[in-house]
Amino acid sequence: MDYAKSLSQRLAAPVSKCVSASASMTQQLLASPAPPPRPYRVCNWDRSLRKGVMAPSLAELVCQAQSALDMAGPISLVLDEDGTAVETESFFRTLEEGTVLMALSKGQSWAAPKTPGYQLGLSRKPPRRIDVACVTFDLYKTHPRDLGCLNVKATLYGTYSMSYDLRCYGARRLMKEALRWTLFTMQATGHVLLGTSCYMQQLLDATEEQKEGENRENNPALPNLLPLSLPALPRS
Repeated sequence: MDYAKSLSQRLAAPVSKCVSASASMTQQLLASPAPPPRPYRVCNWDRSLRKGVMAPSLAELVCQAQSALDMAGPISLVLDEDGTAVETESFFRTLEEGTVLMALSKGQSWAAPKTPGYQLGLSRKPPRRIDVACVTFDLYKTHPRDLGCLNVKATLYGTYSMSYDLRCYGARRLMKEALRWTLFTMQATGHVLLGTSCYMQQLLDATEEQKEGENRENNPALPNLLPLSLPALPRS
């Protein structure tokens, strides 16, 4: 009997250790880690006293604010920017770091700051920026011999976009195309100049002929003024 009792005790000891270890690990896993303390700013009802405190929870923040502002009796916390009451832990966790809170005692109430444009804290988020127009330039190469390609993309109000792809080929081909266009331009310019010169020459010739005709009408010729035959001289 003694041997059986000792054997049962020896077998039960490891089992009890395993059960206790598993229970302790389960408690550690179920227990949520404590949130780290975050910085906040607190002030009294007339904003004459301001303090910075660190608190991980709402209850701790109330205690820290009461101690820092030296306020007796129970207090309540509201947002300094608009007077919103902070009463639940879930709402407290949504506050950003550096939020300004006002501590109010019994009989005190929140009031807007007297100075226009006065902001005590940094809890107000900046307004969302809307881009009216955005232009991007992308320079790339498709071949080592290419000069490069340029992609221009314009976006309006973040919704409408349009792009243009300008591709530049090899330097040799680009030079050949430039010379071809230059030659075509020179030929076209020559034709235009030649046609203009011919037209101007014809215009000048027509003007000179018109002037000669007018001069002939205004000044008759000398043979027309003289008589056709002279009288015969008398004989001696």
